[in-house]
Amino acid sequence: MLIGQYRHSLDGKNRLFIPARLRQNVRKFIITSGLEGCLFVYTPENWRKITERLKTLPLTKADARKFLRTFLSGANECPVDDQGRILIPKTLCSYANIRKEVIVVGVLDRIEIWSKSNWERYQKEAEKQFVEVAEKLVDLGI
Repeated sequence: MLIGQYRHSLDGKNRLFIPARLRQNVRKFIITSGLEGCLFVYTPENWRKITERLKTLPLTKADARKFLRTFLSGANECPVDDQGRILIPKTLCSYANIRKEVIVVGVLDRIEIWSKSNWERYQKEAEKQFVEVAEKLVDLGI
């Protein structure tokens, strides 16, 4: 299970250190456009699970096509180097407004990479709604 929050910085070549707790001996990740302005990072095993579910989306629905194109066209395989770093493609850095300082977050089956500014903005808003959202999840049986 991937959990926790870590502050890191990109180096001059757009490489990012992935904390050992989140790497768990993984030698390659798949990174793509996420939601709310972050990047999603999956292990190959979890990526296979996600893409199997995505195959069930109806191609006759415009929203499904739009989501698939955005989500999959940005996807890149990123090997982990000997220092535990991955190279984040410039297009994905631009998408997520990532310049230098980042927040790396473990979210159960994926890692999210946020620019520091996007994360702080998101956290302020999410914290305001935390109790309300928790109540809705309880109503769903979670």
